Amino acid sequence: MGASFASALDAAKAAAGQQHYPDGALFVVATPIGNLADVTLRALHVLRLADAIACEDTRHTQALLRHLGIEKTGPLIALHEHNEREAAEAVIGRLRAGERIAYVSDAGTPAVSDPGARLAASVRQAGLRVVPIPGASSVTTLLSAAGAVGHEGAFVFAGFLPAKAGERDAAVEALRAEPRAVVLLEAPHRIEALARSLAALGERGLTVGRELTKQFEEIATLRCDAFAAWLEASPQRTRGEFALLLHPVERSAEAGEGQRVLRILLDEMPLRTAVKLAAEISGEPRNALYEEALKMKGG
Repeated sequence: MGASFASALDAAKAAAGQQHYPDGALFVVATPIGNLADVTLRALHVLRLADAIACEDTRHTQALLRHLGIEKTGPLIALHEHNEREAAEAVIGRLRAGERIAYVSDAGTPAVSDPGARLAASVRQAGLRVVPIPGASSVTTLLSAAGAVGHEGAFVFAGFLPAKAGERDAAVEALRAEPRAVVLLEAPHRIEALARSLAALGERGLTVGRELTKQFEEIATLRCDAFAAWLEASPQRTRGEFALLLHPVERSAEAGEGQRVLRILLDEMPLRTAVKLAAEISGEPRNALYEEALKMKGG
């Protein structure tokens, strides 16, 4: 499969090779979440350029590099949730020696429900540079297909909920009071348990993304209390990694509530900030409140 990326590697060198890649820097590299063709030209170039690659699973990363046709003579450094603190110190030592180090998680953008956050923080605290190489993310992939967030783009990233049933049910109950869209992640062996917990949210909308970007990708929008039955309808549906989006709650504000809140806030803060907060509190459209705020200020 590596041969199929030969032209991509040449294109990566041509497109990204003239950019500046500082010595002694950590490059946090996003990798595909499923479809290898989603790798970016900058990611290909940095993975070839790096003196060493730190990674969540060395066997997984070896396979990825082989598929991409990248041959590395430098080491692969295991850095995962169980050794992140110690491995970060080793990476920092290499950075101080002037090496370029790339870090990749098993899939997607590191440090988003994956190891890497402590590494990036430690490198920055050491006074060294962290360079993001953006790319695929299951979070933004699902958001772009769900069409549930709207132009204001407000959402909450909750990631993986607790594994224990009682703690998970409590977390779901807490999400009942969250009016914004909520992104969740889940593994296949726990998805049925999560579905049973989410049923408590009743008719609230839910978009399910399974095997995103892969051959058997499936995206469905349904009610929370219908999710368990949807999974049971096909044995294939409990396989693969999941990203889920709880839809925002439609709130009908009492007549004049937004204007009342807006009037109070305008006495204490700038117009745009007051409008933003009034919209979040009342659930009324921000554009309408902005027009109302202009009238209030004009008066």
